[in-house]
Amino acid sequence: MRAISQINIKQVAILSLVLLLSINIKAQDRPNILWLSCEDISPYLAMYGDSTANTPNLDRLANEGYVFTNVFATVGVCAPTRSSIITGMYPISIGTMHMRTGNDVMSWGNRTYPIKGKARDINGDPVPKYSAVIPDYVRCFTEYLRDAGYYCTNNQKTDYQFAAPVTAWDENNPKAHWRNTPKGMPFFSVFNDGITHESRMWKNKKLPQTVNPDSVPLPIYFPEDSIVRQDVARNYSNIEILDHNIGKKLKQLEEDGLLENTIIFFWSDHGGPLPRGKRLHYDSGLRMPLIIRIPKKWQKQFSYLPKRDDELISQVDFAPTILSLAGIPIPDYMQGQAFMGKQRADSARKYVYGSSDRFDEFTDRIRTVRDSRFLYVRNYHPELPSYKDIGYRKKMDMMNQMLYLHSMGLLNRDQNYWFRLKKTPEELYDCEKDPENLHNLIYDPKYQDKIAELRGAMDKWLEEVGDKGAIPEKQLFLQMWPNGVQPITEKAIVKVNHRKVELSCNTKGATIGYIVSDKDFTPDLNSGWTHYYKPFKIKKGQFLYTISQRIGYKESEIIKVHF
Repeated sequence: MRAISQINIKQVAILSLVLLLSINIKAQDRPNILWLSCEDISPYLAMYGDSTANTPNLDRLANEGYVFTNVFATVGVCAPTRSSIITGMYPISIGTMHMRTGNDVMSWGNRTYPIKGKARDINGDPVPKYSAVIPDYVRCFTEYLRDAGYYCTNNQKTDYQFAAPVTAWDENNPKAHWRNTPKGMPFFSVFNDGITHESRMWKNKKLPQTVNPDSVPLPIYFPEDSIVRQDVARNYSNIEILDHNIGKKLKQLEEDGLLENTIIFFWSDHGGPLPRGKRLHYDSGLRMPLIIRIPKKWQKQFSYLPKRDDELISQVDFAPTILSLAGIPIPDYMQGQAFMGKQRADSARKYVYGSSDRFDEFTDRIRTVRDSRFLYVRNYHPELPSYKDIGYRKKMDMMNQMLYLHSMGLLNRDQNYWFRLKKTPEELYDCEKDPENLHNLIYDPKYQDKIAELRGAMDKWLEEVGDKGAIPEKQLFLQMWPNGVQPITEKAIVKVNHRKVELSCNTKGATIGYIVSDKDFTPDLNSGWTHYYKPFKIKKGQFLYTISQRIGYKESEIIKVHF
């Protein structure tokens, strides 16, 4: 893991040269990679010991693949954590830690940013919507895949805290599919299923309840209550729908004859949607499922045997791992490490790290470090309550019921723990003896050595990644958007020498997309832009279209050149 201030920017240029060589590798010599991602589920699945939901398709993946049991999100909510997935960087390091910066949730994003909003920073200053401007050397990792000859499709959630650049994906819309991959190319294809999202707890209320509320297990921090049981059962019922949808995708792979040439990842973006899950920095909010199926033809190459693995893995490791599996050099700036493939890290992680900043209309600042057994929490604002009265979450019946029971004094100690009005400056939990993180050991003299160890690991991590959380969000926004105005990417510069086109842009960190067409037309974001990384030839009479964008900036105008 590298500190931002120590990054060698030349790494990006060197990587591009290596990618030129990798394109010549035949498609059959490289695996297809499929991500089946979902939203808001903790490991509430049979392969993790919870067989409440009937999930035959996920069970199949687990039986044929690799079940990882200690995988953690970087943040307990979608947009910040998805920024770490697409970049291989910690949100606190690149300024994407606040939920949510803009409305760029699906496909290429809304790309409009209202001045007024509910968000306020730690000082109470209002924060408008914005697209986060990340360091100029950081890329969406899919650009490296595309440069190496992979066809990359996303269907269709992005939610990266910035509008996805057109260079990130070949397809990025509701129709994106590996079935559109040109012949001879390997694919990296993503399908995100929203059926288990928090919002489906109320939106799916009228759907059949396939799991009996009377039979669902309740965490000890939930009260025994019929309304609570109904919502917990709804969550498990949604998981059963998710499993059915996963089965459809597996069937499509088999129909296409691609199952045995495709590495499949199944993962959630963070912990479950129920109260004290999503948004929380405890295991209930950060721990997530991960199953990987690698076909037999690739198992030997990746030293892989189907089994369970309890090594610590962070979401920030996903990007470098995909590059490792695809045989693409991992950029030196990435803060994650590969846990599979030829570039697998020499040693497994000793720690995983998490963060919590603004969630919707409430701001706090919390950092966590976890080893294989203990969770250490640092509260920068212990004077603030643990529970955040987030309006979106109160659309859930059980959240309102828990608030009512709390107000009436009907919750026990464990159920009340979330509602404490102040926090200790630090917390420590034994996740083996106390998996629900309810008994704070920070003042227990028996654990002072462990506390000192984790405190030191936290300090080292924060220094390495350059935590931007100390900067109030309004100030951070103004650093990204001077005077509150979104910067605009400059147009590409086109140079031609003997019908060979070279493109450049004076905006530092901008990527350039281009289209060569025999016919004149009006391209848009969905027109299929090629990521420029080397000069290319063009014929007389053809049309060249270019668009430039630095992440967080407004994209340039599309320019057209007729040859």
